[in-house]
Amino acid sequence: MDIIIIGAGAAGLFCAREAAQRGRQVAVLDHGDQMGRKILVSGGGRCNFTNRQVGPDDYASANPRFCVSALSRFSPDDFIRLVDDHRIPWHEKAHGELFCDRSAEDIRDMLVNDCREAGVEFLMSRRVEEADRKDGMFRVKTSREVLTAPRLVVATGGLSASSTGASGFGYELARRFGLGIVETEPALAGLRWSEGERRRWVEMAGVTLPEVEVTCHGKSFREALLFTHTGISGPAVLPASLYWRVGDSLSVDLLPGLDPRAWFRAVRLSRGSARPEEILDQRLPRRFVDIFSEEQLPGVPLARISDADIEALAAKIKSWKITPAGTEGYDRAEVTRGGVDTAELSSQTMESRKVAGLYFIGEVVDVTGRLGGFNLHWAWASGAAAGRAA
Repeated sequence: MDIIIIGAGAAGLFCAREAAQRGRQVAVLDHGDQMGRKILVSGGGRCNFTNRQVGPDDYASANPRFCVSALSRFSPDDFIRLVDDHRIPWHEKAHGELFCDRSAEDIRDMLVNDCREAGVEFLMSRRVEEADRKDGMFRVKTSREVLTAPRLVVATGGLSASSTGASGFGYELARRFGLGIVETEPALAGLRWSEGERRRWVEMAGVTLPEVEVTCHGKSFREALLFTHTGISGPAVLPASLYWRVGDSLSVDLLPGLDPRAWFRAVRLSRGSARPEEILDQRLPRRFVDIFSEEQLPGVPLARISDADIEALAAKIKSWKITPAGTEGYDRAEVTRGGVDTAELSSQTMESRKVAGLYFIGEVVDVTGRLGGFNLHWAWASGAAAGRAA
């Protein structure tokens, strides 16, 4: 055996495929009984397998430039060609997101079949009990056998989506071999209110603000915001959660693309008896305006509001401050932020700088993409980097 890969998810499968097609003898083992479980649930079961606009700025990491090398050597076009070669029908949605026409099984089966044709051995329902290295060889003891190989690839994923078999085993293994870990947290997850804010906003559960712009640490996302029973979510909030930390505030532009100052001044001239909340009702859901106006709006006709008051009102609308109490947790998170410290790895091969022949790929590494196919593309790119080097 040349290579042992722990983890039969997206990154592990792609790494196995690349390595085996180079003539390596590869064994892939996993504690579950199903390959590519996260692939199957991605994109609502249609697998958002990549994005046409993949770039380093789409990823969060303690070292934002670490992903540059792998991404430059395996592009979205590379994966699209692979999908086309296998005659898998696909379509493009907004923002460059690419999905299977039929089912995510098409992508999983493509990878599994390519691996099998190249001679990859799959060892499923294997729990790793021990893993060490001696005399240049890795020894992995599972619940059924002992495997040895000069190269070991860890593709165990993160802590998110426990229903797919997620665990912290990859981080434990990294620590055993002396590698550092960047603190892990749930990411691409809904954000929870404090108890006081929850009571205030709970009646908004199920209501959507169709287009807002949410900003966190200089990163802005212009999409819909959804109120839940416990907090906020939706396509504007989930990517912002990638950069959010406990104690941080989000800034929400409730009317992106509109200058409320000019709008209110124009209405004041034509209909000075109208109150600000009556004007906002034209562009925002009434239930939201009712609650928002309790603290944020003056509650008097526009004719009685000065230019200075309009400036202050516009600022509240363009930068509504929200301070969540936390995330919805790993079970509801799309991915795990943090992971194996990239300072410990070669950006070209994903190999450990401390332990020769040891590789870490995919979500277990401190590289986390935003929504839209970016995390699966990191699985392909990092898997390709390791599979072509190991």
